[in-house]
Amino acid sequence: MRTQLPAALALALIAALPAPSPAQAQVKTPAAGPGTGAPASERIREVPAVTAQDPAMLKPGTILFSDRRDQPQNPESGLTPYLDWQRQRPAEAAALAPFPGYKEPDYAQTVNGVTKQRHETLKVYVAEGRFVVARPPEAIDLQAFANLAFVQAMDPAIRHKALNPADVTPTKDPAAAFARRPDRPWCEAGTTCIESRYDLEGKLPLGVKLANKLEEGSSKKIAEFVSFQSELRVLPPEKAATLGALTKVDTPVTGGIEQTIFWVNQILRFGKFLAVLQPVPGDPQRTVVTTYMALAIKADVLDRKAEYARVPVLKNLLPAQVLMGNSSFNTGNSISAGLPTYARNRIAAFADALGKR
Repeated sequence: MRTQLPAALALALIAALPAPSPAQAQVKTPAAGPGTGAPASERIREVPAVTAQDPAMLKPGTILFSDRRDQPQNPESGLTPYLDWQRQRPAEAAALAPFPGYKEPDYAQTVNGVTKQRHETLKVYVAEGRFVVARPPEAIDLQAFANLAFVQAMDPAIRHKALNPADVTPTKDPAAAFARRPDRPWCEAGTTCIESRYDLEGKLPLGVKLANKLEEGSSKKIAEFVSFQSELRVLPPEKAATLGALTKVDTPVTGGIEQTIFWVNQILRFGKFLAVLQPVPGDPQRTVVTTYMALAIKADVLDRKAEYARVPVLKNLLPAQVLMGNSSFNTGNSISAGLPTYARNRIAAFADALGKR
């Protein structure tokens, strides 16, 4: 009897969307970004929590990084159930959820002509970064980074284009209504609306082909790419001002910028990159930047481990291993490398961009 590979599980082959712990053997370190004089391995310093470090003591070019992966032997270390995240870190969850009051999705799903209501549970990966820019906050123009050209420069492996707000999936597709904002439409005036696509690299496309072959006859094939829609904006002053409780830096917040991924074709439900700017305590001529990257993964992708383990050629494609960058199938410095590598690279690229301007 042929072993069947569930489609939801096979989707984990591409889960490394919108970078892994140095303690892991498969850690991939981001290359030095533009304008830096040192390799990334010397610039990124992993700490238990970036908020526990005195920003005044940060050396130029150093990036503090934490993603709470404190049990490397556990493939799901660093992944937190969404409801636990809300309870344990309410300020962080409020800032990094797609919109106020966001809940795990409830929606109708039709299989073989039978429609059932479904509740989807999520697990969240959160990475934090912190670095100092040798300029005062008022000398940093965040609007210069809130545009399509800047996003295109962050990761050349991902292709981006402008998205017409009328084509936003949660707005036009009733099946995606759970992802609509209740307070305003996605991509309203004053924001940049983006559609992105990443074609899987290395061995992962071959793994997807194999998974699709093992599920021959299934109505839903697995894509060899990740596509997502996002909104990029500079935060309104009143919104940014509330984030001091999150960063735990004892100076006023002077600005913030966020990119919210509100729709993904598979694996993830949402993602957010957030950067908060404040004067360095005791040194207003320098700026401390605290960054966050949150990615919410469909829990059912992670829950099916046995099926992959029974397929010898796919035993290194266990969902959590691929997601967290600990599989021999991980490759490169972008999405195919895993969530921790991607998060490190995005934070380092943003630090380089602010440093250059």
